[in-house]
Amino acid sequence: MQSKVAVWFDIPVTDMARAKQFYGEVFGFQFEDMEMNGMTMAMIQGDESDTCGMLVQGDGYEPSAVGPVVYFGADDLSPVLARAVERGSEVYVPKTDIGEGMGYFSLCSDSEGNRIGLYSMN
Repeated sequence: MQSKVAVWFDIPVTDMARAKQFYGEVFGFQFEDMEMNGMTMAMIQGDESDTCGMLVQGDGYEPSAVGPVVYFGADDLSPVLARAVERGSEVYVPKTDIGEGMGYFSLCSDSEGNRIGLYSMN
C-alpha cells in the first residue's frame, strides 16, 4: 500500500447545527449525519477524492486555534474567505501569495473557534 499524506480528518465542534451551517454556507458542503460511541458526527459528502472528513461533537473533541490546520481548496479563496467573514470568522492571515507560482493561502477561524486554512492557485 502506498502511503498518503492524509486520508481523513475530524473537525471538533461544540454546536453541530451551527458548524454544519457554517461549513455548508462557506464551502457548499453537504453532510451525512450519524452517531457512534456517544458522539454526534456529520460526514462531509464530497467527490471521489482520497481525503475526506467529518464534524465531530463528543468527549475528547475540543475546538482549538492551535495545532494541525486543515486546508480547504477553492478555485479562488477570496470569495470563500469573504463568506467565512460574513459568518463571523476571524481572519488570522489574509489572502497571501505563497510565491514562486505556488498559489495563495489564508488562515481564519470557523464557527467553533478552530483555525482552518484556505488554499487556491488564484
